[in-house]
Amino acid sequence: MLCEIEFLAVGEASRAGDAIVIRYGKVDDFKLMVVDGGTADTGKELVTHLKKQFGDNVQLEHVVLTHSDSDHASGLREVLREIPVANLWLHVPWILSKDAIHLFKDKRWTEQGLANAIKKEYDIVAEIVDLAEENGCTIQEPFQGVQIGPFVVLSPRRSTYLHLLPQFDKTPDPDQDLLENADLWLGKQSAIASFLQEALAKVRSWTTETWDEERLKDGGQTSASNESSVVLYANLSEERRVLLTGDAGISALTWAANYADAKQLPLQSFSFVQIPHHGSRRNVGPTILNRLLGPIRKKGSSSSFSAYVSAPVNDEKHPRKIVLNAFMRRGGEVIATQGINKVHKGGFPSRPGYTSATPLEFSASVEEY
Repeated sequence: MLCEIEFLAVGEASRAGDAIVIRYGKVDDFKLMVVDGGTADTGKELVTHLKKQFGDNVQLEHVVLTHSDSDHASGLREVLREIPVANLWLHVPWILSKDAIHLFKDKRWTEQGLANAIKKEYDIVAEIVDLAEENGCTIQEPFQGVQIGPFVVLSPRRSTYLHLLPQFDKTPDPDQDLLENADLWLGKQSAIASFLQEALAKVRSWTTETWDEERLKDGGQTSASNESSVVLYANLSEERRVLLTGDAGISALTWAANYADAKQLPLQSFSFVQIPHHGSRRNVGPTILNRLLGPIRKKGSSSSFSAYVSAPVNDEKHPRKIVLNAFMRRGGEVIATQGINKVHKGGFPSRPGYTSATPLEFSASVEEY
């Protein structure tokens, strides 16, 4: 099976997002899949792009929302308004909340009251669900083990998602004791703490880094919502294996790797990998990268896979050079969108008007912690 993966240029400055178009099958017999829809502005661009590339009567077999953050969800509203979609895959937080109600701090919640409170906060996801239902689209949950086109979901498990849900920024307060006892306490970040982190992230200092001296560290932590991201794996052939990560962090990537090992799905032999969360250093570390991609290679070794990162033009924070270097060390040829759509052909012919992308180079100067 051939599998073409296109990362659309999403967002400007600090407004990052993800929108991915996948064509799979044969040159003359293929299906289309969209993973995430980017920001609100991206939706119209995505629809225009799909019609330009595949005709006014384009149809989508699958649409996947990796997680409920607006920079991944917003643009899907326009897609569902304008293009027929057979299958929509997403987690619906308020529907799932009834099975997680015991994990919230306030024990006075009723199932309906909790669902209503959560649905109010996820108005974009609610609009996506309404549009899908109006258009007769089949809505399904992308939990570990399900098959979506050529992909299998590696993470999250349904039970894990239920433990993450009370820790989302937009849901009511969690029962910390219960979550800590279940070893699934990531911590809920306050709006003030988030603002301070964003402010501090803009004040960066730089340090040197060599191929043999990696400064990326383990222990980075991202939000519970990011850790709920759908991680997708396609084992197309010995030469073509794909890993799409959304905004997954170290925890989600570890759960994904554990499931891959349990199902004997080969790791460290990918042809294409998505660098998670626009190249944030909080989402990866040396240990999980070694497990997924393999150990650091000898300097001067040829690249063995493509590593794509969705990052807007003129973003001061993303992608982090310290992260890009880490992927390069392990065999990745790193390609960033940064204002231009980028296509991994995956066996399909080159598209008219597209030229070869220039890989990013190893950086001798990286962000200091």
